[in-house]
Amino acid sequence: MASGYDGVFGAFPYAFRASDSRLFKLYVVASALAIGLVALFVGAALVVLIAQTAAVPGGSLTLSRSFYIVVGLLVVLPAIAPTLLVARRHRRGTRGSTRHEAALAVAGFVFLLSIYLGVVASMPETFTLDGETVTRPPPSGAFAPVVAALYAIPPVFAWSVPLAGAALVGLAHYVFE
Repeated sequence: MASGYDGVFGAFPYAFRASDSRLFKLYVVASALAIGLVALFVGAALVVLIAQTAAVPGGSLTLSRSFYIVVGLLVVLPAIAPTLLVARRHRRGTRGSTRHEAALAVAGFVFLLSIYLGVVASMPETFTLDGETVTRPPPSGAFAPVVAALYAIPPVFAWSVPLAGAALVGLAHYVFE
C-alpha cells in the first residue's frame, strides 16, 4: 500500500483500500458519487447564474456568484470529512477501529440523506415554474409524517436539517475515535 495519497482526490481510493469496514468502503463510493453530483449541480447553477447576469456589472452579483461556491463547499465538506479522517488515520499508521469507520460511514450516509431532507424542507408551499404556479405535493405514503414534519419547518430554516447531519459526522468521529 502506498505511504500516502495526493490530496483530496487521492484520499478516496486510499481510504477505500486501507479500510477494513465494508460499510465504510460503500460510503466512500456513495459519497464520491454524491459529491460529484453536487459539484455538477452547483457548477451548472453557477453557469446559469453567470449567463443570466453577464450583461450586469459586478457588485452584488459577484457576491451571489461566490455564495453559490460557498454553499457548494458547505454541502461537500461534511460529506468528504469521513473519508479524509480515515485516510489520514491510516496514513499516519494509527489504525482506527472498524467501529470508528462504520460509525463515520453511518453518520456520512445520514448527512447525505439530510441534504435531501433539507431540500424537501426548503420547498415553499407555492412557487412559479415556467410561468405556472405550482403547489408542493401533499405528504402521502409511508413517509407522510416525516414529510409533514419537514414541511412544518419554515423554508428559511431548512439549512438546519443538513447542519444537524453535519454535526452528527463530527459527533461520530469524536465519540468513536
